[in-house]
Amino acid sequence: MIRVLLVDDHPVVRRGLRAMVDDLPDVEAVGEAADGAEALRLLQDGLRPDVVLMDLQMGAGMHGVEATRRITALPGPPAVLILTTYSTDADILAAVEAGATGYLLKDAPPEDVATAVHAAARGETVLAPPVAARLLGRVRAGRPTLSPREAEILGLLAEGLANKQISRRLFISEATVKTHLVHLYGKLGVDSRTAAIAAGLAAGLIRAV
Repeated sequence: MIRVLLVDDHPVVRRGLRAMVDDLPDVEAVGEAADGAEALRLLQDGLRPDVVLMDLQMGAGMHGVEATRRITALPGPPAVLILTTYSTDADILAAVEAGATGYLLKDAPPEDVATAVHAAARGETVLAPPVAARLLGRVRAGRPTLSPREAEILGLLAEGLANKQISRRLFISEATVKTHLVHLYGKLGVDSRTAAIAAGLAAGLIRAV
């Protein structure tokens, strides 16, 4: 079973999400939170979801980007899947840079949300088509040119490999992997693994799994 924590400041929305999640045969909602601070407390108190479905703007409470940043900094964190009505470039990039595994819009069909939850639980990056289109628009003007090795490492990042695993796969040192990552991040204009994967997907440098 994939365990999901629902984070949204609207009780009606949470009830709808819980009904949708609980209707799936292999997914269960294990908790609800009205804002990011409450979600963090639940996680720190021992709740262990596989995926957090996170809204972005939540009234006066901790917003989704900050909550995502704090959650992904925890030891062995769950995947954070943004589910929101906001689709501006700033919102998307802030969430991805904070460590969100995926970004969906609330008007997405239930089957798309279900597919995204499964993908997030596997560690895959999920972007709604409008979100991917916005990211693509940002990189089209100057599509980065990666070296063969950088492209190879980007593909391995998308597979979910850690630096040590990449070094073993490519028969290079971890220090060399880190050097390539610095160059890769610079070319893509990002500063995290998740953001690099999202940018790579948007630019067509890697394909969705």
